[in-house]
Formats: sequence, structure tokens, C-alpha cells
Amino acid sequence: MSGAGGVHEGDFPYAILSDLGTGVLAVDLSGRITYVNPWAEQLLGRRAGDMHGHDAHDLLHRRPDGGAVPREQCQMRAPLHDNRSVEQGSEEYFLRADGTVLPIIWATTPLRLAGRRAGMVIVFSDFSLHREAELRAAARTAALEAMTARLNLVSEISSVLMSARNPTGQLRRLLRMLVPELGDWATVALRSPRTGALERVAVRCPAHPRRAKRLEGPLPPLPAKARRALAKATGGEKPVLLTAERLRDPRAPLAATHGMLFDELGGHSAVVVPLRARRHHYGMLTVGRAGASPAFTDAEVRLLSDLGWRVAQVLDNERLYEEQRNVAATMQRQLLAPLPQVDHLRMAARYLPAQSAMEIGGDWYDAFLLGDGVMALVIGDVVGHDLKAAAHMAEVRNMLRGLAWVHRKPPSVIMRRLDEAVTNTSDAPMATLLFARIEGVEGGPWHLHWVNAGHPPPLLVTREGDARFLTGGHGPLIGMSATLHLGLSWPDAYEELPGECTLLLYTDGLVESRDRPIDLGMAKLRHHASVLARRLREETVDDFCDELLRRIEPRGDDVALLALRLPAAGAGAPGDRSEPPPAQSGYSPAAPNRAAPGSVQQDAPVQDPSRGEREF
Repeated sequence: MSGAGGVHEGDFPYAILSDLGTGVLAVDLSGRITYVNPWAEQLLGRRAGDMHGHDAHDLLHRRPDGGAVPREQCQMRAPLHDNRSVEQGSEEYFLRADGTVLPIIWATTPLRLAGRRAGMVIVFSDFSLHREAELRAAARTAALEAMTARLNLVSEISSVLMSARNPTGQLRRLLRMLVPELGDWATVALRSPRTGALERVAVRCPAHPRRAKRLEGPLPPLPAKARRALAKATGGEKPVLLTAERLRDPRAPLAATHGMLFDELGGHSAVVVPLRARRHHYGMLTVGRAGASPAFTDAEVRLLSDLGWRVAQVLDNERLYEEQRNVAATMQRQLLAPLPQVDHLRMAARYLPAQSAMEIGGDWYDAFLLGDGVMALVIGDVVGHDLKAAAHMAEVRNMLRGLAWVHRKPPSVIMRRLDEAVTNTSDAPMATLLFARIEGVEGGPWHLHWVNAGHPPPLLVTREGDARFLTGGHGPLIGMSATLHLGLSWPDAYEELPGECTLLLYTDGLVESRDRPIDLGMAKLRHHASVLARRLREETVDDFCDELLRRIEPRGDDVALLALRLPAAGAGAPGDRSEPPPAQSGYSPAAPNRAAPGSVQQDAPVQDPSRGEREF
């Protein structure tokens, strides 16, 4: 076998070896170099002639530090002893002419000439190129894994923040996810919406849990300079990086609020993230590191800043939720009229806002005296669940009051006029509604005269606990017949009311929910009303309503409930000297102009001029 200088242009096999792009060495049975291709010369920085005849192992094979490799540990020499190939190896090094070592990836195979063993061939390449590629790939993989982990963390935290409407509970769960993932301790301080003072609502430090618990609570009053520094930190949009060394100076910004955290929990650095959204400053999130934990990277600071923004959005949504809920609930309550009290009749009403602020709106109850001295009862629900529904409810309520005063009776006429008025003068959607008159002379007997526009039927419960739904008087929803030109009507219905009975009017939120059909809800209402009528015979109608709601526990939609309790037969009649029942809650004395002139006084008869007898 000739050296590189002996390769002739027409010698095809040697031309292939010359341009192979990898180093090739041939050695004889004693391990001495007999051939070196040009690529090997380039990789090793040695000329072929300077390597011919030298023992390949002694000349080239080295440890990473340049030290010699014991001959018995050399795997590349295996084909010289047992005639087997070593297909591939790495983590080996050849010595270059300049004294540096070259990491190689290599393979060896026996060399046979004319059917006889003649030595072996070593093929090798610069492994540093492969190693750099592997390192780059590993770095990219690690970066992707880190990014994936951060994205998973952000996703999990977002799920936590959106899972429930309990800000303090959400923030405690948030800190459990941040520590130890991003820090050794963390705390959230929020501003009181009333005083503006900061309070640490959650502190987490697994290394010092008792100290962390003691740090929760209102921050002590701060001097003016500290307040200004705090306002600057929490009022901006960028995180603030703190170090323990800077906070040793009591005059340093945030030393008054964060110095104690470092003293109690330890640490060398922390990131303070302002919680700010829609120009509202809610407080700050602080994540600290202690011991051997590295300093925060720019990527980690950006991640914490993003998490702080998400927390601020949740707090801002909570603020908007409560504001809207308060506005809607206040508007709803203002529209719900106080209950008139006449002689021995007693009423109670309850309104429960929906669990969601966006679902407050369309339910209402009403009770008022008509011009003929009759007591009118109303329960209704306008389609929709928002502030617009509440406004539409007010329209329908006021229209009904006016029509009831003008037309007086029968209820079917009033319902037809209301349907026409809603259709032609209002943009209110359809509504369910029950309108009833309590008619009778002083002391009884009384009867119920009503119509029902697609509303759940009233429930009549006797003193003995017999309970039944009054299913008569049903007609279409308000706003449907006139709109669709159906020509439908509302039949008048009548029911005799026994003394000491309780009449319940309610909206569907009391008997229907997302996890309970209305039939089961009505059966549950009937059962509990029957039981309570027997158990609470001597209690007020207010007690009856409160216990009924406690047992049913309506959830989801808003609920309106109106209950009327009649006195015993003969109570309140002329000559009756029995004491009237206790005054009802939500009582509003009827004004003189709410009935026939001069006829309405508390505990005084209300006269119907056309009949000369008392009606309720």
C-alpha cells in the first residue's frame, strides 16, 4: 500500500479515498501506519510522510487531557487481534501536530490482501462538529422543554384564576404553583377597596411556614416617603428587581414593605410585580429566591410580569362583577314595591339575586290596593337575564299597575290590555306573569280571582298542610299573542280560600335549576310547604318563607317569592275583638289615594262604593 503521494490520478479506488470527506488510516499487523489519505492529513495537521511507519496508537491515541491511553484499553486495535470490526465509537481523541487533541468519531475494520490478513483500516471524522450540533440540538430541546413547562405553568395558573370567584383562595393556589417552580417564597399584597391600605392576603414559604403565616395581614402604616416609593412600584407596569443588599439600607425604596420579608424568609433577590389593570392598582405580587437558587433571568421576569397581568385582570373582573351585581341588585330591589298591610291580612316577599351578575334582572313581585279596595297580587318574570331585563321588568310592572287601576276587573281584560300595550309601546320581550285579586268581605269568606300568562301556578297550602297547585287561568305569555296575531285569551279562574291558608306565588328560579327539572322542583316545593304549614302554624308568614327558602336552597337563576296568609274565618269582621297578627316585614301603610276616597286606613275597612262591603 502506497502513501498519499503515491496515489495516481487514474487510480480510481485511491481517488475515492482522497475525496471521501473523512480521515482514513491503514496500519499493518504490528499497528504501524502504512497509508494516510489527504483528509486525515488535514484533520491531524500532519503530513502523510511524517506519519508513515509510526505506531498509530503511540503517535495519535490520547485522553481528553492529552495523556497517553494504555495500549490494553485501546478499542481501536481490536481488529488486529481477533479479526472483528468495531463499527463505531466516540469519545476518543487523536493528537494533532500542534499538541491539541481532536475529538473523533471512528470505525475500524480488518484489512485483507490476497485473502490474507494485512492489518486494519481506521476511518475517523472530527467529532467536535457532531458534538456542537448535538449541543445545539440539546440546547434547543432544553429551551423548548423550558418554554413548554412555562406555558403549562401559565395554562395551569390561568385555569386556577378562572376556576372560582374567591380571590383569596385563588391567590393562595397561585402561590402554591409559583413556589418552588419560580421561587423559594412568594407573597401577594392587595389594596383594601375601602381604605387603600395594603394587606398581605397570602404568603408562602415551605422552608418557614410559620413565619410566612405570621407575615399575613395588614401592613403597618408607612411614612410618606415609603408610601411614595410603594405607589411608584405598584402603580407602574414594569416589575421591580430587588436585592437583599439594597434593602439593607432602610432608606431604600420598598425597604419598609419588603425588608421584613427578606429578614424573616431569607433570600438574595426578589421580583415585585405590580397588579394593575384598567388604571386600577390592586397591589403587588412578590416572588423571592434564597440560598443557592440562581438570580432571576430576563425570561423569568417577563413570565412573572405576564402572570401579574393575569392576576390583575382577574381582580379587575371581580371588581366589575361586584359593581354590576350591586347595580343590578340595587336596581331590582328599588323596583320591588313595599308590601301594603290591611287589617288581618299578612304578606311576606323575598327576592334572591342570581349567582351570576349577568343573570340578575327579570323577576319581580308586586302587591297593591286597587281603586275598588281589592288587594292585587302579581308575580312575573321578563325574558332575559341582564340589566336590560330589569329595565323591561319595570316597564311591564308599571304598565300592569296602571291598567289594573283603570280597568279594575276582570283580570282577563287587564291581561289582554297588557299584552297589547307591551307589544305596541315597548321593546320588552315576552314575559310570564300571574295577576290575582283577593276578593271578599270583612272577616271572609275570601276567594282568589286570577289569570296566568305562562307562569308557574300558585300553591295553596291550608293550615292542616294540604297543598295543591292552582292550575286554572292559563293563557299565553305576555307579548306573544298580539305579536303573532294569534287571538289567544286568558280565562279567568276562581278559587275559594279557606281561613288561615297560605298562598304562594313564585318565579321559576325557586323550582328549576340546571341540575333539577321543574317537575321535581315543584314536587319539592309542595312537600316542604305542606310540612312547614303544619309545623309553623303559630309562626309568621315571614318565618314560613325563610324556612322554605332554607330547605329548597334555590341556586342559579334569581328568585322572587310572594306569600299571603289569610286570617281565621271571621277575624277582622265588624264586632271582632281579636288581636290582629304581628305586623309583617317590608310593611308599607297604604296611602289614602291608593283606594276609594277616605277608605284606606290601617285596621280600617276599605269600602267598595258599588257594593257597600269590604274587599281585600
